[in-house]
Amino acid sequence: MKRAQTAIEYLFMLAAALILVSIAMKTVIDTSKQLETTISNYTKTVRERVLENL
Repeated sequence: MKRAQTAIEYLFMLAAALILVSIAMKTVIDTSKQLETTISNYTKTVRERVLENL
């Protein structure tokens, strides 16, 4: 009985760890997409201003 309880507790801890990892991965992916968009907009603006000054 104790062994089964320990196994269930281990599975719950594993599930909680996987949920935390998935939340962290989603945050990292969202942040990298936002950063990519921001850099793209910045380079577009810089390119336009350089062309205006030529």
